Formats: sequence, C-alpha cells, structure tokens
Amino acid sequence: MIHSMTGYGDSEGELGGITYAVEIKTVNNRYFKAKLKLPDSVSFLEEDIDKLLRENLSRGMADCVLYLKKVSADKLFDIDETALLAYMKRLKRLASSAGIDCPVDIGSLLALPGIVQPVSPEKEKAEQVKKFVLGITGQAIDKLKKMRAAEGAALAADMENNCMSIKKEIEQIRGRGDLVVQEYRRKLRKRIDSLLADAKLKLDEDTLAREAAIFADRSDISEEIARLDSHLKQFAESCTSDEQSGRRLDFISQEMLREANTIASKASDVEIVRLVVSIKCSIDRIKEQVQNVE
Repeated sequence: MIHSMTGYGDSEGELGGITYAVEIKTVNNRYFKAKLKLPDSVSFLEEDIDKLLRENLSRGMADCVLYLKKVSADKLFDIDETALLAYMKRLKRLASSAGIDCPVDIGSLLALPGIVQPVSPEKEKAEQVKKFVLGITGQAIDKLKKMRAAEGAALAADMENNCMSIKKEIEQIRGRGDLVVQEYRRKLRKRIDSLLADAKLKLDEDTLAREAAIFADRSDISEEIARLDSHLKQFAESCTSDEQSGRRLDFISQEMLREANTIASKASDVEIVRLVVSIKCSIDRIKEQVQNVE
C-alpha cells in the first residue's frame, strides 16, 4: 500500500507542570530531510527525535516543532548573577574613572554572552523528559502516518484510473496494427497504379509485397506495446507492495513514457498517434501524482 509524503500529526502531554506539544508536518521531497525546532531547555533531544523520525519515514521533508506551554520562566532559563554583578561593577568603575554619569541598563546586560543560559535538567530528570517527549512524538508520528496512508489511498485510486485508461488505449492501438499495414499497401498500390497508368505498365505483385513487408517491419510496435503492458503490471504490483515504492514508481512511469514516445515515432498512423497523445497525458498525470508517493 502506497503512502503520500504529505501529512500532519500532533500530540501533547503534561510532565512536571509543563505541557509539551509536538507538531509534525511533511511535504514531498526526493529524499528524507528533517527540520527540528526545539526550545533550548530540551535541545539535547534533537538527535533522538531525528532518529525516531528516520525510523518511521523514508522520504519527504519533515518539519517537527516542540512547544512548551504553561511553563514558568525559572524552568526555561537561568541568570548567572555572579557574571552579571561583575559586568555591572566593571562598568560603574569605568564610568567613574571617566567622570561620566552613566546609569547601567540591566536589560542590555542580559544580552551579553553567558548571562542568560537555558536550564539543563539533571540526568534523572533529563531521562524522564526524553522518554516522555519521545512518547508524544511517536503519537504525533502515528497520526501523521495515518493521514499519509489516507492520502496514499487517494493517490493510488487516481493512478489506477489513469492506468486503466492507458490499457484501453493500448488495446485500440494493438487492434490497428494490421490495419495500418493493409492501409499502407492499398495506398501504395493506388499511388503506383496512378503513376504507371499512362505508361500502360503493371506493378509486380512481389515488389508490392516486399515494399509492404519493409513498411510493416519498420513500423512494428508490438515490442513496445508488450513492454508498456509489462510496465503497467509492474506499476500495479508496486502500488500494492508493502515496501516504500515511490522511487520505483517514478522510474516505471519514466519507462512508460519512453515506450509511448517510441510508439508515436514508429507508427505511421494518425489514429495511433492520437491514442499515444492520450496515453502520454495519462502518464503525465501519473508522474505528477508519483512525486507525492513515499
């Protein structure tokens, strides 16, 4: 069963008076790439969350954001009072030496390096936070995967409809194969008879048969039709496979388009070319949908 690369999942829970909320959004991407946004106080979880995402998602761009709610300031950051006092004393001494009356702006001092630092939980507390955050992240991933599965089912249905259209058009092309050669033989005979009428000459039937055989060989599309049939079968099998099949489906659709182009270039028939144009339109719609398949 195929999955879409587009989805959303969220979850939240409370631990130690702090509400942790996780949101994950994914969009299509050729490979897997995760963008994490975590508060400084839990930044030590970045590697673990990234690993959890990679274990569950194989393709797509994942934006994962962790919010902290209902949390007091003293649990988020700490102020190095010793360093702050040292800054203030030194600035006052410099102002006094220069004879300048310059009040110290504490707010500006807080922006200096090392003054405000995120609170790092102790080892035991950090393990509790890690277990809890990874748990709600897993819940958010489960919701995300359910949405991606539902989107994948819709993609599969649309691609199946396009494949069915291609099959019908292939059958019409297959039925015109012999008719095209017969039509070419008839037109060739008519043209040559017209040119030889005045000279009162008769066309050698063997020559006509040989020319028709050369045309039939040159315009034979049976191999291309067989390969296109095979690609459609492989495509259907990949859509129902338990493995991640996005890249495989992309490759198969490329091969389908290549066979369609070859049929159009070899077939000297307006009706076949018209059918190939319709096939290529269906393949283009398939290729567009495949870009969203995980």
